[in-house]
Amino acid sequence: MSAAVDAKSKQGTSTSETTLARLIEQLHDRAKKLENSSGMHSSFESFTSAYKISPQSISYSDFVIVRLLYEATRDAGFWNMHWTITNMPPNSDQVWRQWKAVQSVSPQVPTASAECDELSALYAFLLERAGVRTVGLFWPYPNHTVAVWVLHPTGGAEVRVVVPTSQVFLTVNDSFATKKFNPWHQKTIYEYRRHDAPDTFELPKPLFDFFLQQIDKYAGASDSTLQQIRYLREGVFLKDWSAETAASNSLERKKSLESGPAEDAAAFQNFTNDMRVQH
Repeated sequence: MSAAVDAKSKQGTSTSETTLARLIEQLHDRAKKLENSSGMHSSFESFTSAYKISPQSISYSDFVIVRLLYEATRDAGFWNMHWTITNMPPNSDQVWRQWKAVQSVSPQVPTASAECDELSALYAFLLERAGVRTVGLFWPYPNHTVAVWVLHPTGGAEVRVVVPTSQVFLTVNDSFATKKFNPWHQKTIYEYRRHDAPDTFELPKPLFDFFLQQIDKYAGASDSTLQQIRYLREGVFLKDWSAETAASNSLERKKSLESGPAEDAAAFQNFTNDMRVQH
């Protein structure tokens, strides 16, 4: 190989390290490791029990990706998305435009702002790119949008799982697979197949790295712990309390765990550390 070709090859490799395609690859790698985490196991057990689904009748690896991206992309989830009224179309184009412009990242600041339909579209789009099908948008109210994951358990009836990408119309106890909205009110859940960003889309490296670091810090924790952290993070975004107040609160929650999964204690400690990072 000539020096020129070699240099070009290296340059091509370096510029492709933060593409959407690369992010999806990394998501799959991390999802595989998360299959053994206590939070993922307990979430799957709670989900299959609540919906009376045989655990063997659906793909656990699909569930892991579905839950991982839910906790990442939801309002005040660990990719630091922030819900606000935008009056934009029900796709994630504006999110990708905002992400493209990110120059620095702080755990205490949103990476992008979006309305409920944009958040749901972002979630559905990323899942489709990750290979999980039959995820679409659902309008429980004319002015509100969530995502729905349509499942076909082996030997069972179709199941529609509500994925609330924001807490609009919901309480602190409502999370993934909430039954507050009845997805059967909508005759058809159309699979979201719009390609909001190409696989070659390049994320700024600080943002790309942040996304993966956040998965490592939080995705293995339990539903309850991630919900508590989500509310603390949202409070910082809304300036309802300071980052230091959120850090102290998180540390108290960690202490109150006493015994429990190591992933939960680690998540609270990571959040405490994140809120105390100077930026």
